[in-house]
Amino acid sequence: MNKYARSSMTSRRNLAALLASPILAAALLTALPSASATPAGAAACPAPAKAIGLSTGWKLQLPLPTSSGSPQEVKQPALATYSNSPWFTTKSTCDAILLRAAVNGATTSNTGYPRSELREMTADGSSTASWSSTSGTHTMVFDEAITHLPQDKPHVMAGQIHDETSDVTSFRLEGTSLYVTSYNTTHYKLVTSNYQLGTRFEGKFVVHDGQVDVYYNGTLQATVDADFGSGYFKAGDYTQANCTNSSPCDSSNYGEVALYGVDVTHS
Repeated sequence: MNKYARSSMTSRRNLAALLASPILAAALLTALPSASATPAGAAACPAPAKAIGLSTGWKLQLPLPTSSGSPQEVKQPALATYSNSPWFTTKSTCDAILLRAAVNGATTSNTGYPRSELREMTADGSSTASWSSTSGTHTMVFDEAITHLPQDKPHVMAGQIHDETSDVTSFRLEGTSLYVTSYNTTHYKLVTSNYQLGTRFEGKFVVHDGQVDVYYNGTLQATVDADFGSGYFKAGDYTQANCTNSSPCDSSNYGEVALYGVDVTHS
């Protein structure tokens, strides 16, 4: 018998001896990795709203059509546990909401562009928020990253104030150029010409005395004159492209925003 055969026989005898002892066998089996064990960090993320501690003062507008063709909406209390991948889902790191709108998505009656966007409601979520720019102070602070742009017309709005008829001001990304808008002036203030997709930043709108102060990472970027009586905040992805100006016309062509947090106060 050669040395390799003897070694193999010795190994089999040693393994049999180990398994003959219940204590040793249990120790050996405990040390072996389990095929069904859950990998570290593989636990399921919480629902999007819970992942960022979203307050009840929001409803969700989706790029998905109802039977009538208008966009689907999700209100409280359903929004607290709602998820619909890839349009409104928790980021794999469990610390942000991914909001996505494809160019072929459903649109509201007053626009030709799709959105996956949170719309401000009253504190309990029971009715739409509405406040005046000339009375009190109204603030929204949001932590976000724009993560994807549509083809051909790579434009996305991410965070805005809306009045009775139109958007008052917003953060708008066109390619690598990030702007603050003022009504129909889309290039009101250039914030940076070198925005890289996935870069987190803090935006802030402070509405008071008929104007809006707009901050980027704590620095005042612009002041927008805004005299309106019925305003509200919006956060998320408002894709500024559709099938008339962006191809392909399908769900693979989209804008997307990662929202890490949003906070609204009125005083």
